Amino acid sequence: MREILFSILAAVIAYLLGSLSTGIILAGKSGVNLREVGSKNTGASNVLRVLGFRKGLITFVGDSTKAALACLIGSLLLPGDPFGIPGFGAMLGGLFAILGHNWPIFYGFHGGKGVACSVAVALFVNPLWGAVSVLVCVAVIAATRFISLGSLVLLLAYAVCLCVKDWGQWGSCMWVVLLFALCVLRHRANIQRMVNGTENKIGHKAA
Repeated sequence: MREILFSILAAVIAYLLGSLSTGIILAGKSGVNLREVGSKNTGASNVLRVLGFRKGLITFVGDSTKAALACLIGSLLLPGDPFGIPGFGAMLGGLFAILGHNWPIFYGFHGGKGVACSVAVALFVNPLWGAVSVLVCVAVIAATRFISLGSLVLLLAYAVCLCVKDWGQWGSCMWVVLLFALCVLRHRANIQRMVNGTENKIGHKAA
């Protein structure tokens, strides 16, 4: 019963943390409504295109930090291996921070795509394979200049690495596949534009 109650508490705290939007707060100070410009998402990539590199970087760091904090709170509330799943607390906190970022209660459930949050979660839960996945992502973005493609590859690489590493630990495998599925879900429009050849590359200034 204690583990169930603390799981609910960790999930709620993580979701509320995730619902705090660095991008909206930062853009608001510049008189910009992110939900009306660019991709109309509130994450770092849209801030980068609309407001430039510095504010895009600040947004990425802010969103990463809230996700890492959610993982930390989850791991503190649920130490050990609750339900027989190693790292369950951090994974739960990270998942709900991403859900909060993507569908924030404070902003009408209209948020970002969860990439910065996912990077922080990946590094927190498994630093080695998280770092490998980030390097693969950076290489793909450098080669193609598509942030969206790099983001998808990052979560795919992380899912493959963790499923191979934790094969037989189905809770962990289901969790990382869910992270990848959320990334695909939030990038559906980007995937369609890449197929059509109309996806924006880095350096394109959004209107």
